[in-house]
Amino acid sequence: MENLLAIALGGAVGALLRYGCTVWVGGMAPRGFPWGTLSVNVVGSFLLGVLAVILAQRVSISPAVKHGVIIGVLGGFTTFSTFSLDTWLLAEEGYGWRAGAYVVASVVTALCAVALGAWLGRQLV
Repeated sequence: MENLLAIALGGAVGALLRYGCTVWVGGMAPRGFPWGTLSVNVVGSFLLGVLAVILAQRVSISPAVKHGVIIGVLGGFTTFSTFSLDTWLLAEEGYGWRAGAYVVASVVTALCAVALGAWLGRQLV
């Protein structure tokens, strides 16, 4: 029960962070491309890389805290379903090249971010 509560609370925090970051980045970036969702996915992947190494391999913490942060906060923060909807909307609106560029940018940068985050996590502890 403790794990479920930690995940639920973390998920609420992550969802609020996602909303705030998406609105903030979206307000600064040019329109016509889902920059907010892309930035959240890349930042979330980076943080997941760092925290997965630190919390799972380097630091002894309770399972509830680990699950609350990794599954809850970062699960609520990253936005794969929103990514899918943004891609579909771009394609449906006739911007197939933007949809393709968004998929490539999201996958490549998120993979690089998680790898960089894991490397950094290993350096920090």
